[in-house]
Amino acid sequence: MTAYWYLTRGTGVVALILLTITVALGVANARRLRTRWLPRFVVDAVHRNVALLSVAFVFVHVATTLLDGYVPIRVIDAVVPFTSAYRPFWVGLGALSLDLLAAVVITSLLRRRLGYRAWRATHWAAYASWPVALLHSVGIGTDASTPWMIAIVVGCVAVVLVALAVRILTGRPAPASRTAPRTAPLRGSGWSDLRSPRSVPDRVRRSDPLPVRSRIDARRAA
Repeated sequence: MTAYWYLTRGTGVVALILLTITVALGVANARRLRTRWLPRFVVDAVHRNVALLSVAFVFVHVATTLLDGYVPIRVIDAVVPFTSAYRPFWVGLGALSLDLLAAVVITSLLRRRLGYRAWRATHWAAYASWPVALLHSVGIGTDASTPWMIAIVVGCVAVVLVALAVRILTGRPAPASRTAPRTAPLRGSGWSDLRSPRSVPDRVRRSDPLPVRSRIDARRAA
């Protein structure tokens, strides 16, 4: 049917763009790209919502492909890679990308039971699903040779490469020094004789009832 065919094309392109944004934000470690006007919770919300939206478009893309009936693609072909009678390699790449995204969604729902390490290891599958989905779009898309689709593919690749460059150039922030900086005493103010409370022995602090400021005033008066 024509309506399903247009939905399949449109949702596939939108899903690729959303997946590219999701991967770019993750690769660039977007949680560090926060400013006074863009706090961390906003960046996290954008990353999470774009990822969920991309998954939704992927499932709509698969559903409309199965409902279209123009090509002989079965339900099992959309889940098990490289089993389709119609262009098995390119359809298999789409099935593989769907399986990787499904693994990320399922493990995210079971994150508390699986633990952070298992969830984190599976979460990297989202990065692997992007190049697979990109190849699937180029190899089987009916609009792959059109100028606007070529521009979208080139733009998606450029966005991910820029995000990777940002990640490499910024790297990890340098760890803060644990040693406290030394401050020079003020000259001519009389405060050079004042020592830190940690430098005063405990027996002196317990035995002397006068506070430190009172002792300094007494020494100045003398």
